Amino acid sequence: MNAFVFRAEQFVARPLDEVFEFFSEAENLQQLTPEWLHFRILSVEPSPVRTGTIIRYSLRWRIFPIHWTSEIVFWDPPHGFVDEQRKGPYKLWHHEHRFAAEGNGTRITDEVRYALPFGVLGRVAHEFKVKKDVQAIFNYRKAAVERIFGTGELI
Repeated sequence: MNAFVFRAEQFVARPLDEVFEFFSEAENLQQLTPEWLHFRILSVEPSPVRTGTIIRYSLRWRIFPIHWTSEIVFWDPPHGFVDEQRKGPYKLWHHEHRFAAEGNGTRITDEVRYALPFGVLGRVAHEFKVKKDVQAIFNYRKAAVERIFGTGELI
C-alpha cells in the first residue's frame, strides 16, 4: 500500500495541559473542521476519550455524504494520542497528535499517514484533489487553533 504522509506543526503560547485538554475533548473537533465539510459528531463511546474510544461522525465531501468511524488506539496524556479510521473514505488513516511543552507554550504536531482506495485512480485523485483538500483542512485547523489559543506570540 502506498501511503501518503502529511505533517503540520504550530506553536501556541499556552500551557501543555490546557492545550491537550482541549484536543482530548472530541466535541471540540467541530471547531477545528471547516464548515464546507458539514462535519457532525454522532457519538463518542466511551467518554471521556481514552484508548479504545470509538468516535462516529458524518460529513459531506463535495456532494458525497460520508460516515466515518475512528478509534483512539493510543492515549498518552498530555503528550499525545493516535486515532485510526475504522470505517470511512480512506484505505488507511492514521493520525498522530503530539504535544510538547516548549518554552512558554506548547508545540502541536499532527502527522497523518493515509492511503486512498482504487489503486492508480486513488493516486491520481490524490494528486489532483485529495492532497489539496487535506492541506486546506489543516490550514483551517491551524487558523482555528490560533483563534482559540492565540498566535503563539506573547501579548
